[in-house]
Amino acid sequence: MFSKASEYALRATIYIAQKSSIENKLGIDEIAQAIDSPKPFTAKILQTLSKDKKIISSVRGKNGGFYISEKALKLPIIAVLVAQGEDSILEKCVLGLNKCSETNPCPMHDQYKNIKKQLIHLFETKTIEQLAISMKDGEKYIRNE
Repeated sequence: MFSKASEYALRATIYIAQKSSIENKLGIDEIAQAIDSPKPFTAKILQTLSKDKKIISSVRGKNGGFYISEKALKLPIIAVLVAQGEDSILEKCVLGLNKCSETNPCPMHDQYKNIKKQLIHLFETKTIEQLAISMKDGEKYIRNE
């Protein structure tokens, strides 16, 4: 549904939210390994997510690394998609048609419009913190095995 970059951005954000704090910053190697992503690709994604400290924060230097602030933990997961420039995917026609609408529907429009509303609601209401907390029991995962 989303680009590989957005999938990794979601995984990285959840991992960082689960494992980091301002006192315990995470390195790029650990994050890349944890989300099963190539290190250079992960670095680029984290750079996007840390732009203007909107989602991920970073500190350079010996004790540097990535962490997520208490404020950012409260953000809805759609904030990650917005940072990646992919939030509009949730609004698009499932078949990729430009003019799909109530008056000019594609063959899947009627069935998909309710699913699309549910997806939008999910991404707008589920927070980064909630997803991180759901990982604590070890029954959910963010890495391909």
